[in-house]
Amino acid sequence: MDKPAGRREWLGLAVLVLPTLLVAMDMTSLFLALPQLSADLGASATEQLWITDSYGFVVAGFVITMGTLGDRIGRRRLLLAGGAAFGILSIVAAFSTSPEMLIVVRGALGVAGATLMPSTLALITNMFRDGRRRGTAISIWATCQFAGGAAGPVFAGFLLQHFPWGSVFLVAVPAVAVLLAAGPFLLPEFRAPASGRLDLPGVALSLAAVLLIVFGLKQLTTGELLVPLGAIALGALLAAVFAHRQLTTASPLLDLRLFRNGPFTAVLVSLVFAGVAMAGVGLLVTQYLQSVLGYSPLLSAVLFAPMGLGVALGTMTAPTLTRWLSPATAIAGGLVISAAGSLLLVFTHGPALVMAGIAILTLGTGPLFALGIGLVMGSVPPERAGSAASMADTGNYLGGSLGLALIGLTATAVYHGVFPAGSTLAVDVTHPELAAQAKEAFTTALNVTGVIATVLFLGLAVLVRTMSRTKGAVAPQPAMAG
Repeated sequence: MDKPAGRREWLGLAVLVLPTLLVAMDMTSLFLALPQLSADLGASATEQLWITDSYGFVVAGFVITMGTLGDRIGRRRLLLAGGAAFGILSIVAAFSTSPEMLIVVRGALGVAGATLMPSTLALITNMFRDGRRRGTAISIWATCQFAGGAAGPVFAGFLLQHFPWGSVFLVAVPAVAVLLAAGPFLLPEFRAPASGRLDLPGVALSLAAVLLIVFGLKQLTTGELLVPLGAIALGALLAAVFAHRQLTTASPLLDLRLFRNGPFTAVLVSLVFAGVAMAGVGLLVTQYLQSVLGYSPLLSAVLFAPMGLGVALGTMTAPTLTRWLSPATAIAGGLVISAAGSLLLVFTHGPALVMAGIAILTLGTGPLFALGIGLVMGSVPPERAGSAASMADTGNYLGGSLGLALIGLTATAVYHGVFPAGSTLAVDVTHPELAAQAKEAFTTALNVTGVIATVLFLGLAVLVRTMSRTKGAVAPQPAMAG
């Protein structure tokens, strides 16, 4: 029988969520710092895009490898090494002297960052073997992640009023210091027995496939089609080759047989498409607050905070729901609530409905992120926890990229349909009558985004309820020895 979690495990959880909280703040605060650092470094529009995207590209590409690498070399070892690298690179980023230097450092930060999320989630699974306590721990972890994301822009606004732009990078350093000081004493080490060799061809295939797909999705937002669609097609082809290899090699990076488990598959699909809806809504709402309502970046960040706080509240309260509801029912019910929040955006013509809509939308996703991720982690044996965590993280990254691309493109098409004179999805026109038309067109694009999100969340609710009843779901398979 597994030893119940005690004081050491809960203190260890505090160590794990602190860097999660501050790294999330670091990521979202960069957007507010971008104008200042771009002016200081003389970054062009293309360089600004790469400054913001290089981290996410690299994390998305390496997270599968890092999740499995932790299973093989030790999750605490990988976490501490990645944390140390993240802290050092954050200092270098803060004192970058050129856009090229910052882009390279942000990419290197992505490699280090890819070690953090799957390692922390896998260690939580090792530390909390009881399903209920593990669910509570994952809820706390997810709450800190999303609360950090919501607080990031607000905290960055304070920092940027008193300190140079490099301060938004330095904020991660104290958290890393706590991790390195306390981690060796509070966090257990776990390494999968007989884990076999690392599948290097599989690493290359997964990296190339994810990078090409994410790159193509992001490039779709530029309006060009040939290169993005070519990148997505090539990425999909490499992903198919990767999947075939994982099903035939003795030491796979990912155990794809887990997709025979209906609830497991439903949760991962829901993570991807909930990410699509949330990223698309986030893109349109942040622009709506600034471009249509004319609010400053800092005030817009404050008004946008309910999106992160809603998820945080939802994830924190989700475990309580399991006293009365099955996890699948709680997740599906939450997704229906998210659909109701999205529906408010369909009728938005001011800040009140926007704030209420994003708060309700994200509140409903809480059970998915807390209970769903707990279900994914509980579906695998302990030696595969890192691999399962990387699947969940990859789903989140792909969902976010897909949402920004596809919903961004849809919103642009709606905008041009209502306001043909607009050259971009913007309202910065000087003629009063044209400005009013542009604002009306942008509001219509936000309303249509609300319709898309409503349909997605309702569809996911049906999917979760249907696949939770799937018969013949297989038990988690043990790791294969190489």
